[in-house]
Amino acid sequence: MKLGVLTAPFAETPLGEVADWAHSAGFEALEIACWPKTSGATRRYAGTSHIDAASTSPAQAKEIVASLTEKKLTVSGLGYYPNPLHPDPAHREAVIGHLKKVIVLAANMGVPVVNTFCGGDASKTVDVNWQDALKVWPETVAYARDHGVKLTFENCPMIFSYDEWPGGHNIAYSPYIWRRILEAWGGEVGMNFDPSHLVWQMIDQGRFIREFGPYMLHVHAKDLMIDHDGLYERGILSAGIGWQVPRIDRKSTRSFPTRRSSDLSCSPATCCVPSSNDEVMTWSDPAEGSGPETKNNNVEEY
Repeated sequence: MKLGVLTAPFAETPLGEVADWAHSAGFEALEIACWPKTSGATRRYAGTSHIDAASTSPAQAKEIVASLTEKKLTVSGLGYYPNPLHPDPAHREAVIGHLKKVIVLAANMGVPVVNTFCGGDASKTVDVNWQDALKVWPETVAYARDHGVKLTFENCPMIFSYDEWPGGHNIAYSPYIWRRILEAWGGEVGMNFDPSHLVWQMIDQGRFIREFGPYMLHVHAKDLMIDHDGLYERGILSAGIGWQVPRIDRKSTRSFPTRRSSDLSCSPATCCVPSSNDEVMTWSDPAEGSGPETKNNNVEEY
């Protein structure tokens, strides 16, 4: 297992400079963000295009790998996390089209996995979304297989703001749906596992790893804390909005429980998403204005 870093938060930094920093910091791998080149508005950490999959030739792809190898870095995966089950058919077609370009890029680079989302229409139930997935995904799964690449879906519900409520933008977040995914495409699709998403859903991490560990081809290690005052104010039916905070205050003096990499029955790479020490996460409700910031110590950190 190698410890790496996702390049998405470094949107304004060229890939070569990110690689130099990662090597100097002791990382061994990069998950390279491959969103389409765009000048429009994007959601947080989306839109980063460290490699333009639409224009990179096979020869250029090999040159990128060679330059990273010189810095003792491997590529654990290429990352592109859109919503392939978006309710707008034109949007859906566009993001799947780019995902296929990322798959080709991965094949040209010799990268084994492309990390993405299964997607979801927030206005539909999980079961209805799953029926859509059975129509949308088989062609793309086969396309990846034919290029020698595996798709890995992250287990993130993608519900961090009210425009993603109530169902979130990714249905691949619970055992209920993962059993269906693996039954449909188990030999061709894997999981990009992020344990932080299990905490606020109250899903047992150990049990989840025991059941799905063999399918975890890539891992995100990320912080999370639960703001119990926010939970008190909003309740669990808010689906985490206002109380699940995907970061930990690094200035905290609390000690944290640790989980050894040997506890994770998966391989080959762990990708760690950095968080800014100075960043303050706030929750915005279009109907109510800005939600309350966390201004107290009544938090539980993971």
